[in-house]
Amino acid sequence: MTAEGKTASFQLDGATVPFEPGQTVIQAALAAGHYIPHLCYHPEFKPHGSCRVCTVEVDGRTVASCTLQAQDGMEVLSQSDRLRKEHQTLVQMLFVEGNHFCPSCEQSGNCRLQAVAYDLDIMSAELDHLFPNRPVDASHPEILLEFNRCILCELCVRASAEVDGKNVFALSGRGITKHLIVNAESGRLADTDIAVTDKAMEVCPVGVILRKGVGFRVPIGERRFDRQPISAQAREDAPRRPTTGNEDST
Repeated sequence: MTAEGKTASFQLDGATVPFEPGQTVIQAALAAGHYIPHLCYHPEFKPHGSCRVCTVEVDGRTVASCTLQAQDGMEVLSQSDRLRKEHQTLVQMLFVEGNHFCPSCEQSGNCRLQAVAYDLDIMSAELDHLFPNRPVDASHPEILLEFNRCILCELCVRASAEVDGKNVFALSGRGITKHLIVNAESGRLADTDIAVTDKAMEVCPVGVILRKGVGFRVPIGERRFDRQPISAQAREDAPRRPTTGNEDST
């Protein structure tokens, strides 16, 4: 609420978006039924803008909407041609910086990177693939780590530290050499206390942390993002404010 007792709101691509004190632009947008592409944002963790896919434009400057605090009267763009191209480029960079082979990936149809790419009409990367050498860690009896798919969102790092209290994962290196590691002297997942019930097991937006023995249990074609685009699912899943029937959603 504003000082005058009115509901605070901002403009998003011409639509009025109400917000509660402390909400970020992406939180308010999703709650009001508006989709902004995103990957590293998770409603249970403090956002830190690592992937930048949720970039919007405010007063001529670009900023991650997951870290931008909503302010009354601000005007935000998320769907301009320039921003769409930027979103596409950022997602393409994530594909070429790893080794993503969607047709053979057991997360196909459940992968947020793949789903965001489809939503942005990305059918192939226009950049040169780096093909990094990232060995798989199959040392744990119940869990497989497929490092080739990591997009450095840090969700597993934060979930393991903040929820599970185990600090199983970390990021190492800088720039293009930055990569996910296992916090064990051996570097092997088998030498940690991770459990299949840990929060870190469920937050990966791609296919890095996998349960062994359950792959392809749900057939491709019947999976989460096979049934409905990620933009529609994100709007459905977001918590809703009470509505008066006059709100506009896109």
